[in-house]
Amino acid sequence: MLSPQNILKKYWGHDVFRPMQEDIIQSVLDGKDVLALLPTGGGKSVCFQVPALMKDGLCLVISPLIALMKDQVENLEKKGISAASINSSLNFYEVKKTLQDAMHGDFKFLYLSPERLETNLFKDYLPELNINLIAVDEAHCISQWGYDFRPPYLRLANLKESLPGIPVLALSASATLLVQDDIIEKLKFKGPGIFHASFEKPNLSYSVFKVDSKINKVIDILQNVTGSSIVYCKSRRLAKEVSQLLLLQHISVDYYHAGLSQEERSKKQAAWINNQTRVIVCTNAFGMGIDKPDVRTVIHYDIPDCIENYYQEAGRTGRDGKRAYAVLLYQHEDIGMLEALPDQRFPVMYDIRKVYQSLADYLQVPVGLGENKYYDFDLNEYVKNFHLDVLLVMNVLKVLEQEGHLTFNENIFLPAQVKFTTPKELLVDFEQTHPMLEPVMKCLLRTYEGIVDTRVSVHEKQIAKLAGLSYDSVKSDLQQLNALHIIEYLPQKETPQIHFLINRAPAQFLTINHENYLHRKQQYELRIEAMLHYIRLTKECRSHYISAYFGDNKVKDCGICDVCLNKKNTGITEEEFKKIQERIYTRLTEEGIATKDLLHHLNGIKKEKTWIVLNFLQSEKKISISTTGIISKSN
Repeated sequence: MLSPQNILKKYWGHDVFRPMQEDIIQSVLDGKDVLALLPTGGGKSVCFQVPALMKDGLCLVISPLIALMKDQVENLEKKGISAASINSSLNFYEVKKTLQDAMHGDFKFLYLSPERLETNLFKDYLPELNINLIAVDEAHCISQWGYDFRPPYLRLANLKESLPGIPVLALSASATLLVQDDIIEKLKFKGPGIFHASFEKPNLSYSVFKVDSKINKVIDILQNVTGSSIVYCKSRRLAKEVSQLLLLQHISVDYYHAGLSQEERSKKQAAWINNQTRVIVCTNAFGMGIDKPDVRTVIHYDIPDCIENYYQEAGRTGRDGKRAYAVLLYQHEDIGMLEALPDQRFPVMYDIRKVYQSLADYLQVPVGLGENKYYDFDLNEYVKNFHLDVLLVMNVLKVLEQEGHLTFNENIFLPAQVKFTTPKELLVDFEQTHPMLEPVMKCLLRTYEGIVDTRVSVHEKQIAKLAGLSYDSVKSDLQQLNALHIIEYLPQKETPQIHFLINRAPAQFLTINHENYLHRKQQYELRIEAMLHYIRLTKECRSHYISAYFGDNKVKDCGICDVCLNKKNTGITEEEFKKIQERIYTRLTEEGIATKDLLHHLNGIKKEKTWIVLNFLQSEKKISISTTGIISKSN
């Protein structure tokens, strides 16, 4: 049998594991339940993929996001590893086929959402699946006291009881001590292995700026720090506006949010990853599952509502180990808006019932019905028709999700579906009388197994490529075949959906668990306070503060955040500053000088003091420092 190192080398091309990975893998191989806390970009997936490849059978991966599942399955397949996912884009028959294939050992990894574990179809196949490991990604979602609680995660303990003796690996990049304890309790871990990787990012410089003009500061940062960048905004409208303003400055930029079509999102993301676009301005819908190592700056145009989100998003920069910058911008009014969030995020019962009633009216769901049904949901039309505040609606939907009444999926993607409704023996005659439609018909019959008996998912672009036709002509042909009753054709859908988990209740009798609701609000208030405290830091290192928030108190001051640099500034006299500046200038040539060479020539001067002067000169645009560490005079 191959060793973990052999597996790592064979499929990932690496000779050594990252910190903690090998210990986590060994604990899983020993059959233990494991809680692994690894920072963003810390290589969580390797921790379950390597041991699963060493064992016979199937690794079941529980993940909350379709995009994340899709990325991981594609990455595994590129390595020659068989994997599949079950998500809302598949119909009943496709889910059944995937489970049958998994039962026959066709996959090493099966990704699915926690909601899928509760379906009768999955439960029927579960005893026949040769499962060797259960990996729970984003495990903090199991805790009511965390920042991203999702009720279906609470039922993962049932899966564990159905598979006694199968180890469970729970993974998270952002779980506080309270949430860590909750994960262990809810998953019923007994004597688990617990691994905490350091939350320290020694190459990442955190800074916070109170500014009069956010856009001017963003432009200034992007002009002074070269390389790829992400700018996070609180709304779709703002993301588009900021992108347009940066474009006026001739900056290579695009915007991204969940309201775009899947095709648009994929194109924009690919262009940024491939460095065709330098800056992506986005909402927090962007970034999950993306591992682009050469991002130099992550700029937050607005204050996130918790350290967990900020740490994850800021951690998308500098994964190549080179110097990177996480910058948070704010204005005075942002503080008041943040302080008001708890009351907005947790509406009063009157407002919850009001939105619930109008939602049922909009979707036309009668009292006592609706359980396990999906409804197309146009949020903009809904709030306009019922004269509601969109923020209130979104917050009520979140409450109804967390109380187990329904789910709201904003990023649903259902591919086109086709089924032949004409008997096969009559299709030959039809093809002869309609020769223009023959290429598409033949392509459907040859490419999609079972299309004569059941509806199957099809991809118009794939059909166009195989049939040698344009995308538009394929869509037109499918519509004609549908109109002629040869096929049943359901075009692809990207409309957000509401899924009722239980039958609709009369609004006046709608109930929630008030004790838990108030406790969640209190925990949210504490997260807001922690974020505000981070903004106001003047003496404590920002890196140390973030690490301590997650229970990692061993991290030393980073020396490169704005607080640390300000403290260092107080330790250098004006005379010393001028002397170091003069010595720097004497070493600068037209070609520039490597940072390490300059520091070598300035022996006798503390490196910290040299960096204070260099950072000052760079901020004043008197010098520039490239991503490869070359210092040169600014023009």
